[in-house]
Amino acid sequence: MDQEAVVKALMKPEAYDVPPEKPIKLVETHISYIFLTGTYAYKVKKAVVFEFLDFSSLEQRKFYCEHELKLNQRIAPEMYLEVLPITEQNGEIKIGGSGKVVEYVLKMMQLPPDGLMTDRLERGEVTRDIVDQLAASLVKFHAKAETSAEISAHASPIRIKERWKEQFDQIEEFVGIVIGRRDFDFLREHVEGFVEKHQSLFLQRIKEDRVKRCHGDLHSGNIFIIDGRPQIFDCLEFNEAYASIDTMAEVAFFAMDMDYHGRNDLADYFIEKYIKYSGDVTGKALLNFYKAYYACVRGMVTSLRLKEKRNADERVPIREKARRYFKLTIEYAKTFAS
Repeated sequence: MDQEAVVKALMKPEAYDVPPEKPIKLVETHISYIFLTGTYAYKVKKAVVFEFLDFSSLEQRKFYCEHELKLNQRIAPEMYLEVLPITEQNGEIKIGGSGKVVEYVLKMMQLPPDGLMTDRLERGEVTRDIVDQLAASLVKFHAKAETSAEISAHASPIRIKERWKEQFDQIEEFVGIVIGRRDFDFLREHVEGFVEKHQSLFLQRIKEDRVKRCHGDLHSGNIFIIDGRPQIFDCLEFNEAYASIDTMAEVAFFAMDMDYHGRNDLADYFIEKYIKYSGDVTGKALLNFYKAYYACVRGMVTSLRLKEKRNADERVPIREKARRYFKLTIEYAKTFAS
């Protein structure tokens, strides 16, 4: 069944397993449709294929819904509830109904709309205490996170080079639109130089068991603040390689996000507290390298939205956001350019 028909049906209260308490609100990302109903949030994965994920078949979308549930119950068990089928019978589409399964949905508790850290940042409501708590909880999460030879291999120098190459290949079509050719070539040159120069450090990190199955997408859009406490959610589920990373890469991702939002003070404080609580000193030398990588990732992901059907006015803020990420990427790269 066409997903547009499913999306249209889920905008109607009668399609739900639990009657919505509020008017249904649809939030759309480049890979998901999220339906907010008051008490619960329902996530449907888009039937899309990118270089970094494949949600094209119903079976794959079911698998990744279940995988997302499992991963997030490690860190937000009270928020992630269950995976339900979306069925169609006699023209009626319903979550958890009878008939033919046409889609799958991940059911979650809906958190307070004013609690998202990104919004709190804009209102100046993110304090050093909140960042301190986040650093402490992340250290505990990383201490329990899975590691293995297979996981560690994703952070080897060879794999890191491959990961960057994937980024460059995807960004190529946006050169001249969101990043200039000179900056693009500068970045590619100095990334490769950094990895070559610091191969022993990347290998040392593996020997120290600093490469784990992490959250993988740790930015303020994936953190809620509830009663003054940060709650991480939305672990990256669609690509194991992207989440099998150096724990300091995860730290760098969040710190980069604070820099992007103009809160360099919180970025530095977060890094300071994480290193204090974890005792991880050797990883500090990799921070700007990984900050550059995640600023580049966010720039690339934002750029992909320019390929969607949008009018000219809608494309302008997307383009400017991508440019800001790539500008930040180059600023980081200049700090480790040899």
